[in-house]
Amino acid sequence: MGERVVVAMSGGVDSSVAAALLLEAGHDVIGVMLRLWAEPARNGSTGGPTNRCCSLESVQDARRTADQLAIPFYVINVEGPFKAHVVDPFIAGYASGVTPNPCLSCNRNIRFGYLLDYAQTLGARYLATGHYARVRRLEDAFELWRGVDPAKDQSYVLSVLGQADLSRVLFPVGEYSKPEVRTMAAARGLPTASRADSQDLCFLADGDYRRFLADWAPEAVRRGEILDTHGRLLGEHRGLPYYTIGQRSGLGIAAAHPLYVVALDRARNAVIVGSAADLGRDHLRVAVVNWVAGAPPSQPLRCQVQIRYRARPADATVTPLSSGDADVRLDAPLRDITPGQAAVFYDGERCLGGGLIAAQIPAQEAEP
Repeated sequence: MGERVVVAMSGGVDSSVAAALLLEAGHDVIGVMLRLWAEPARNGSTGGPTNRCCSLESVQDARRTADQLAIPFYVINVEGPFKAHVVDPFIAGYASGVTPNPCLSCNRNIRFGYLLDYAQTLGARYLATGHYARVRRLEDAFELWRGVDPAKDQSYVLSVLGQADLSRVLFPVGEYSKPEVRTMAAARGLPTASRADSQDLCFLADGDYRRFLADWAPEAVRRGEILDTHGRLLGEHRGLPYYTIGQRSGLGIAAAHPLYVVALDRARNAVIVGSAADLGRDHLRVAVVNWVAGAPPSQPLRCQVQIRYRARPADATVTPLSSGDADVRLDAPLRDITPGQAAVFYDGERCLGGGLIAAQIPAQEAEP
């Protein structure tokens, strides 16, 4: 018998195939599903009793898969930690005028924090998930690589992991494409073979984050002014969460040339608009960077930077700062740099780490 492995099961095809592959490889497999916080109904909203990632249907599918594989299966309650580490920062982020990525918080604190620790209490050597990514061991160090399927690669949201995490995690489907995974599931007769992929923002009852914020953080959804880059009043906005950097449609402004959202000014509760030329930036500050290797490079680093989950990587020079942040100089301006989202650094297919795009670029030059 191989090592004991806890598999984070979601009721989806990816984690089901991960469990099957590990079992076939001779491991002692235990399936665990997380019961996450769900938005309750309030203020006449459409909230419901379950998180979409752990709905009754998902639990049933995961349990059916575990039964078919003849492995133990447990559901553990992490509603409190999920609310504290994922939902509350999501609300606070929008309230402060940034666009948070809750998947990063979930991976850092819940899946590869709480669940990884829980796996140890079950005597497991590894935690496995259905993420599309790869871990490579190089002597005593571990590297995080993109999944082989570029359309499904999830290394961006795994950039929060470090050496201790990577030494204890497995990504069995990272070596396959999504079609291959579905084929493997069907060949094994797994009940999740045709199940649709899960969606982001699983804790929203209806998928509408603006409605959610209006219910849970009404102070973040207040009408205010739309200003141009010179401070001239052009119109009124419905609330900062209704707008994203780079947005062109839905502004309700008549102008002689196209206008884009170039900034969200929380202090003034204002949407700042400008031309396409105003939108591009080639300099950003990335806060509290996690380096997968465990330490930052000693010199400025030439690499590629990805500023959104599905964005194309862009060539840049990244300079680590003594504060733990990083100064990023892009070779060419990018138009959709959004504070609160992750900027993730790559050397080809290898993920080097990343951090959160800061709300502003400090006036001073980067530290040497």
